Amino acid sequence: MDMKKRVSLELRHRSPAEVQELVLDNCRSSEGKIEGITEEFSNLELLSLINVGLTSVADIPKLDKLKKLELSDNRISGGLEVLAERLVNLTHLNLSGNKFKDISTLEPLKKLPQLKSLDLFNCEVTNLGDYRDSIFTLLPQLTYLDGYDADDCEASDSDGEADAVDDEEGESEEFWEEEEDDDEDVVAEEDDDDSGDDEEGGVNGEVDSEEDDEDDDEEDDEEDDDEDSSPVKGQKRKRDPEDEDDEDDE
Repeated sequence: MDMKKRVSLELRHRSPAEVQELVLDNCRSSEGKIEGITEEFSNLELLSLINVGLTSVADIPKLDKLKKLELSDNRISGGLEVLAERLVNLTHLNLSGNKFKDISTLEPLKKLPQLKSLDLFNCEVTNLGDYRDSIFTLLPQLTYLDGYDADDCEASDSDGEADAVDDEEGESEEFWEEEEDDDEDVVAEEDDDDSGDDEEGGVNGEVDSEEDDEDDDEEDDEEDDDEDSSPVKGQKRKRDPEDEDDEDDE
């Protein structure tokens, strides 16, 4: 996907001025240049252009609020003057995996007074014997180079980035805990429903049993009545006096 199309997709029906973070990693630049990003992104604070095939940053617009620029895994070898001119409040710059060979190509970064962190991993310049000392001398405003300060102490979380990650993890954990609680409640409700069905079934069963017993009793009474009304086998039927009087009259 080309960079212009990717920019339009990332906008998601927002205006450029509403965007604070713009991630365009792994899209394709045309002729190694930045495209689709204009000064209209006036509130942009983070811009990520990792592995997009850049050879130049000459077309980057003026972005006064930009603090973090990710340019790793491209083919940039110089031309950093434009960054000092257009990104005056830049604090984090990642140039790792690019084509910087000499300390002199990094001199324009001296004009970025807010720059605190610079990454040059996997650049040829890091193979120089006095690489770290030379960079800290060239850029005294730097606090961290490749994640470590001048005393080789690893970057702390004081810049707020790690805190933000921790907050996101905490929110994620709380979300999953809430989800688990909801699942437990659902299971408990299902158990209650099942027990309620069992009790109802038991009551219905008892009622049905009682009705069956009553029906059996009624059938037994009817059979007894039939037996009482019919003559016993082997006995003669007694003649009624009325029958005898009828015979005498005849």
